[in-house]
Order: sequence, then structure tokens, then C-alpha cells
Amino acid sequence: MAGKSLIRVAGFRNLWAAQTVSLCGTQISLLALPLTALLLLDASALEISLVWAIEYVPILVIGLPAGVWLERLPRRPVLILTDLLRAAALLAVPVSVWLDALSMPLIYAVAFAIGLGTLFFDVAQLSYLPELVEEKRLVDANGKLELSRSVAQLGGPGAGGLLVELITAPLAILADAVTYLASAVFLFFIKGEERRPGSTERLGLRREIAEGVRFVFSHPLLRPLILCATLAELAFAAVLALQVVFAADELRLGAGVIGVVLAVGNAGGLVGALIAEPAARRFGTGPTFIISILLFSGGATILPLSTGPVSFAAGLFVVYVGAYIFNVLQVSLCMIVTPGHLLGRMNSVFRFVTWGVIPLGAAVGGLLVDPIGLRGVFWIAAVLNIVSLLPPLFSPVRGFREDAVPSGADAGPEPARTGEPS
Repeated sequence: MAGKSLIRVAGFRNLWAAQTVSLCGTQISLLALPLTALLLLDASALEISLVWAIEYVPILVIGLPAGVWLERLPRRPVLILTDLLRAAALLAVPVSVWLDALSMPLIYAVAFAIGLGTLFFDVAQLSYLPELVEEKRLVDANGKLELSRSVAQLGGPGAGGLLVELITAPLAILADAVTYLASAVFLFFIKGEERRPGSTERLGLRREIAEGVRFVFSHPLLRPLILCATLAELAFAAVLALQVVFAADELRLGAGVIGVVLAVGNAGGLVGALIAEPAARRFGTGPTFIISILLFSGGATILPLSTGPVSFAAGLFVVYVGAYIFNVLQVSLCMIVTPGHLLGRMNSVFRFVTWGVIPLGAAVGGLLVDPIGLRGVFWIAAVLNIVSLLPPLFSPVRGFREDAVPSGADAGPEPARTGEPS
């Protein structure tokens, strides 16, 4: 496989295609699902916010057990089943409209099913990718996957808005359901026998979860990364929740200009995904981590200083460049240093901790607007991003190089085999 373009690696190509098409559909539903509730059910602002928040409930409720369960299952069938689950959930919306049975409880149930499917899909995909791609090409592979995410975020909302106007919100949701079905088809045609789950002794759900948490927070490379990512996610959750309000109320921008500003910001993610692998190769993975954090922290500092659309768009652009470089490198490094029997739990711990603080960050940011103002909230977010630099800066992450650490070298002891004492 050495020297061969990843596009020509059939298994990765299908996984990449599956993620790309489903991400594009997801961006459509991010707009179409709340619009369906707003236009057809006259939902309140609180009800609309609950639709968004409920998607994160599965992460908080079963985020940690999900990693244990996935280590006991073959990954590809899980990926396919979660695509089918999300397609079925979305199909319920246009069908209920047709039957005149649409309700907010149904919308909430759909949001929960989407969040549940996304949790299992993402953890399974992150654990499956090392089976399809050589370790030395994981940064390249994750860069391509993040590139798809950036492209979807860049073009998806516009496409979603156009579809809502042309064919109504429920039919736009139907289009998203079709993308999940297409994703399942791509995954179905991945060839090759998947590595079977290891014959490790099952220690019990609670002990296995504890083992995964202990592994992440005791690892000299993973601990500073999860601390950094958690602080950054907490800070940026507030920014994401309030960016439109800030642009409209503080900067007095119209809807069209706000759309352009957000599109420019998302374009930074495209740049970050493209340059992550070359930058890591040129400067080394560790130094590139530090550069990426400096970038998104610098961008976060520009935001509260913004006086118009240009400076606000520039701040978002720099934030996204740094965030996407960090994401590509963080996912790749975690895959490299984690042994196969712990991949599911490692990924679920990262998802549980980093995504689990997103609703908290959004809620706290909203509550702080009255006492300290929008700019005050953005300044707090900027300070948190700057603080997030400290854990990697004062850890082995700073000097990490991929070629210096063999796979699983400092990942901890091998699991106990069946019949042996643990």
C-alpha cells in the first residue's frame, strides 16, 4: 500500500464516500428539522433549542458504555445499522406530515435517534479506520475525513436553505434520509474480513469503562489532549450558540451578510483540513499541535474585538483553521498510541468528555449574556482557549513525532486473555 493514493484504497474510499454523503445530508437537517418544527408546529424558541440539545443526550447517558459495547462487535455492521437507524428516524418526519400526525414529541424522538446513531457511528468509524489504513497514513486519512466535514459545513446550510424553499422542510429532511441510505450502501461494499473483537476476558461493564477512562487520563499524550479539547469545546460551544446573535445585535449585520461571514469562517476548516498533514510532516506533529492551538486561540481573541463583518469573518476563519488542524492530528495520534482492544473505549471517552460539555458551554454562555454582555462572553471563551494551550505545552505532546513511537508503545499492558487472571 506504500506510495498508493488513499483514493485507490477501496476500503477507505468507501468509508470516505459514506461519511461525505451523510455529512452533507446532516447539514441539511440541521436547518430543515428546526424549520419543520417552527413552520408547521409554531414551535417556541425554547422548543427549538431543545431539539438541538436532545441530540447530545445519548452522549451523556451512554457515551461511555458505547465504547465497551463497540469493542465486542464488528464495526462495519454497526456503521451500516446506525445509518439505517438515522434514515428511518428522518423518514418518520415526512411520513407524519403526510398522515397529519407531526408533533413536537415526535421531533424530539427523531433528534434523540439521530444523536444515538451519530454517537455509535462516530465511535465505530474511529475504531474501524486503523483497519483500513496503514498507521503512517492515518494523518492523511483523517485529513480527508475532516475535509469532507468542512465542505459539508461550508455548503450544506446553503443547500439546505435552498431545498427548504424549493421542496419544503419535510421533503428536505427526506433528502437527508436518502443520504444515510446511500452511506449504508457504500459501507456495505467495503471488502475484506474485519478483525474480530479480541478474546479478552470481560471484566464487567463498569470495570471496562473504568479501564478506558483510566487509560486516557493516565496516558502522557492523551491526557493533555483531552484536557485541551474539552476546554476548547466548552469555550467554542458558547461562541457557536451566540455567533448569529453577536453578528446581528453587536455588529448590526443583516441576514445575508451574516451568511457570508459564517461561510468564510467555515472555509477556514477547509484550509485546516488540507494543510494538517503537510504541516505535521514539515514541522513535526507535536509542534504543529501547538501551532494549531495558537491559531484557534488567536482567532477566538479576534472575535470580541470585531467591529464589522471583515474582522468577525477573519476571527472565525482563523479559529476554524486551527481547530481542524488540531482535530486531524488529535484523532490520528490517539489511534496511533492506543492498542486495538482499547480503541472503542478511548474514542467513547473522548466523545463523552469533549462533546458532553457542549450543551453546558452553550447554556452558560447564554446565561452570562445579561450580566456581562455578548463581548464579555466572547472574552471568556477566548481566555479558555488560551488556557487550553497549557496541558499540551507542558507535556510530551509538544515534542511528539509519529516515527518515534511505535503503535501502542506506551498504551499500557495487554488485556488479560480468557481464562487468565486479570
